[in-house]
Formats: sequence, C-alpha cells, structure tokens
Amino acid sequence: MSFIDKAKDAVSDAVDKHGDKIAEGIDKAAGLADEKTGGKHSDKIAGGAAKAKDALDKLDGKNDDIR
Repeated sequence: MSFIDKAKDAVSDAVDKHGDKIAEGIDKAAGLADEKTGGKHSDKIAGGAAKAKDALDKLDGKNDDIR
C-alpha cells in the first residue's frame, strides 16, 4: 500500500469518526468570516461552507449527509 493510499484511508477514517465536529468547525469559520465582513458576502460565504461540507461528505466514501 502506497503512502497516498494510507493517507486516503486515514482521512476517510477521521472524517467517518469526526465529520460532525469538522462540519461544526466549517460553520464556525463561516460565521466568523460573515461577522468580520459585516454580512456583505453572506451568500458567498454560505455557498463556500456548503461546498466544503459536501467535499467533506465525499471524503469518507459514504453518503451520510454531513451538514
């Protein structure tokens, strides 16, 4: 097994075990960014957070809808 395969397995395991906590972190970061920009870019920040969580959901190889 190559280094890349081992890394993918490690990421998949971490997302499977802690995906909800990672998603919470994404939400907190989005909230902070929205606050710091005074709400001027709320739609773009929310879209970016949604895309990040969709990508996170795909990392574990399961479709368990991390939201």
